Amino acid sequence: MIGRAHLLLAGLCLVASHARAAAEPVQDGQLWINTTLFGSVGDVAFFAEAQPRIGSGISRLDQLILRPAVGWKVNESLTLYQGYAYVEDHGTPGRVSVEDRSFQEINWKIGEIAGVKVSSRTRFEQRWQSGGRDVGFRLRENLRFARPLTEAKDSISAVGWTELFVALNDADWGPRAGFDRIRTFVGLELPIGGQSTVEIGYLNQTARAPARGTELDHILSLNLFVRN
Repeated sequence: MIGRAHLLLAGLCLVASHARAAAEPVQDGQLWINTTLFGSVGDVAFFAEAQPRIGSGISRLDQLILRPAVGWKVNESLTLYQGYAYVEDHGTPGRVSVEDRSFQEINWKIGEIAGVKVSSRTRFEQRWQSGGRDVGFRLRENLRFARPLTEAKDSISAVGWTELFVALNDADWGPRAGFDRIRTFVGLELPIGGQSTVEIGYLNQTARAPARGTELDHILSLNLFVRN
C-alpha cells in the first residue's frame, strides 16, 4: 500500500513538473536591425524597409523582412499607405518558409501632450504563407511617445512605444483568432542630420505560440530612419 502511494505521489510530481514547464515561457535573446527610407513627392509618400532579425541567442538569422509601401499625405498629420511585405522565416533549422503580406496603414501624428510627442500607426494585414492555403487577417496598433531631453532643435529624445497584434481569424498555417503578440520598446532617438535619426533600445516581445505556449523575446533593437 505504501509502495503504491509512493508511486502515485511520484506520478503527481512528474505531471506537476511537466505542467509547470509548459506554463513557463520560451525565452530568447535577439538582435533586430532595421533600415527604413522615407520620402515624398508632393502629396505622394513612400517608404522602404529592410530588417534582418537574428535570434537563438543572437547566433543565426531568424527572420528577414522586406517591406515597401506607397501612400497619400492627407495633411501634415495624417498619411495613408498601401504596402507589401516579403517575409522569410528561418525559425526552424533546415527549413525556410515564405510569407507574403498586403497591408493598409494609417500614420497619425496625434500631437504634443506635456512636451511628449504622441503618434499612432494602425496597420491591417492580409497574410499568405507557403505552408498553407488560408489567408490570415491581422490588426496591429502602435502608440509611440517621444520626449526631447533638451530644448535644442536636434536634441536626443527618450522614446517608448507599444504595439498590440490581434489575429482576426484562424488559418491552416498557424494563426489563431485573438491575441497574437505585444511589443514594448524603450530607448533613445538620436538625430544624425536633417530629419534622419537612429533609434536604439530594448524591445520586449511576448507572443502566443499555439504549439509551444508563450514566447518571450528580449531584443536589442537598432533602427536607422533616413528621411528626405
